[in-house]
Amino acid sequence: MIITCPFCGPRDSSEFVYREEGGRTRPDPASTDQAAWNAYVYERVNTAGDHEEIWQHSGGCRSHLRVLRNTVTHKILDVTLARETGKAEKPA
Repeated sequence: MIITCPFCGPRDSSEFVYREEGGRTRPDPASTDQAAWNAYVYERVNTAGDHEEIWQHSGGCRSHLRVLRNTVTHKILDVTLARETGKAEKPA
C-alpha cells in the first residue's frame, strides 16, 4: 500500500504507523462520564468501504495524516495533514 505524504511524496505503508480511527470526538478531559470514556476507548466502527483514519509518518517527517482509505480494496482515496492550519509547513 502506498501513502502519499504531503511533504515526502509517495511512500510504502511500512514507513507509517496507524494511530486511530479518524473523525472521532474525544470526551472532555475533565469528564468523569465512564460510559463516554469507555465508548471512546473501546468502541470501533468496522466499516466495509471508505473509512477515515489517522496515520503517522514515523519513518519520515513524523507528520500526522488524515487518510481516507477503502477498507475493502485498501485503495488510498485522499491524504491531508491531520491538523490543517491553512498553509502547510514542513515540521522541524
